[in-house]
Amino acid sequence: MLDWNELEKICNNCTRCDLYKTRHHMVFGKGDINTNLMFIGEGPGEQEDLTGTPFVGKSGQLFDKILKAVDITREEIYIANIVKCRPPRNRNPLENEKNACLPYLRYQVKLIQPKIIVCLGRVSAQCIIDKNFRITREHGNWVEQKGYNLIATYHPSALLRDPSKKKDAWEDFKKIKEKYVEIS
Repeated sequence: MLDWNELEKICNNCTRCDLYKTRHHMVFGKGDINTNLMFIGEGPGEQEDLTGTPFVGKSGQLFDKILKAVDITREEIYIANIVKCRPPRNRNPLENEKNACLPYLRYQVKLIQPKIIVCLGRVSAQCIIDKNFRITREHGNWVEQKGYNLIATYHPSALLRDPSKKKDAWEDFKKIKEKYVEIS
């Protein structure tokens, strides 16, 4: 079984899809590898591509505020994405791009063994929970699969585009915090 450094090295050298051709940095993920709480977004944005760190742009700043509001710190979670390289113009990742990266993400999940996985947005939820997942209808609902407690909520970028979704996201994050306290 690979360790973290070996897996990250493999990701850094990955050429399984064309996203590697335009990336500045591969965005592996960041946080506590011994956590019970893992967040998964869809892919790096411009700031993430430039820094190699997930959720550092405007969406990341909002994400940090939400975490703080429910008394969770970045230091106690792990955050990763479905794809590890930025899709051009922040478009949604294509099927072949998701399929190229998903084995790496699965390996990260296997190494971390979180008890809770939070999908940030539709793309993540469709890759992790169910391919037909409808974020507007199914966000905030717990699903148990393969021993993991799964939940999806709106991606912070969706909240920036449509602030009317913030109330629903807030309720979702309160459920996440409640479950996190329960299992810790």
